[in-house]
Amino acid sequence: MQAARLECVQCGASFSAQEELYECEECGDGIRVIVDMQGLSYEYLRPRWRERPFRLWRYRELLPVTGEEVSLDEGGTPLVQVRFLRDFAEDVRFFAKNEGLNPTGSFKDRGMTVGVTRAKNLGRTRVICASTGNTSASLAAYASRAGMECIVLVPSGGIAKGKLAQALFNGARVIALDGTFDDAMGNILEVAEALDAYVLNSINPYRLEGQKTAAFEVWEQLGHDVPDWLICPVGNGGNMAAYWKGFEELFRLGAVGRLPRLVGVQADGASPIADAILREEDEIVPVDDPKTVASAIRIGNPANWRKTMRAIRESDGLALKVPDAEILRAQSLLAREEGLFVEPASAASIAGALRLAKEGLFRPGERVVCVCTGHGLKDPDAVLESFPDIPPVEPTVEAIVAAAQGEP
Repeated sequence: MQAARLECVQCGASFSAQEELYECEECGDGIRVIVDMQGLSYEYLRPRWRERPFRLWRYRELLPVTGEEVSLDEGGTPLVQVRFLRDFAEDVRFFAKNEGLNPTGSFKDRGMTVGVTRAKNLGRTRVICASTGNTSASLAAYASRAGMECIVLVPSGGIAKGKLAQALFNGARVIALDGTFDDAMGNILEVAEALDAYVLNSINPYRLEGQKTAAFEVWEQLGHDVPDWLICPVGNGGNMAAYWKGFEELFRLGAVGRLPRLVGVQADGASPIADAILREEDEIVPVDDPKTVASAIRIGNPANWRKTMRAIRESDGLALKVPDAEILRAQSLLAREEGLFVEPASAASIAGALRLAKEGLFRPGERVVCVCTGHGLKDPDAVLESFPDIPPVEPTVEAIVAAAQGEP
């Protein structure tokens, strides 16, 4: 499948799908891919999808790249019931879309398999990104798979060690900046031009084409239906916009007759999108010094804010912000009650669901999907800080039994 065209999300200007654009040439805003769906229908696609494994490339007809894909067998992640949330909302079913089970441990792999395949289509040999962690880990892996050179810009001291290790071991050239992620993003286009590198941040619309496949999977996992609510952590904003695009395409195909309502959750210290929606404003006010334990959403000037705000408003959804204490509590509850260990940013969706359930937002019979974007081992530092050091005991049966029973 090929893209029909590229389109500005703000002014609607249209561009050739063959152009390599990251922003609109008319107004400077974001770009999205318009997939050529002419001749496609649910009746045509459904038997073809059924023949393929439950993985991302199952939906290749809706992915605007050609040739052999650069893949690590991503997608097909579980949709797990979250039972403890039902204590706060009677007869409501809650689910976690566990994206931490992608190859590099986060949802970013969905975007990278398509984005790096696009780079391959264009004949590019060098890729680049700015990252708080997961993007760099994912791009490094897929660039390695494709035999491409990879450069990543990260904020010095602001990247979880697990994510940094992935980028380094997969052969990326890691450049630590004395600044924030937003400083890195502010330089990425000029640096890419100087190095002749293909940018694979979420300003690249092909990244979001891969990420929209999570919406297709949720639809299949719910018996070819969409949830009533989809709750997603929001940092740069691309993932929520991608889910909305996926659900919209299912609607256009005739696979569903309705669309879900979206909830975007940000951390208190990094909430420009939530603040704008709560104030009923059309523009964000960037946060100069974003602060939150959820490093993956510690972004003060999100690149995809307009796409995200539009998705929330078109879905008749809402946005909220939660403090770090609620995020960490949700992370702990999800692990202790359900056996799912997710990174703090992922737990923001659970924290949002917990608050909204307590407030009585959900109605009996509704289904709520919480997007959990990354595995807990990606960012364990905040968790470990909340536990005391483990004192050693003598290697005897008596000492071990006493310690197991909580005896001093």
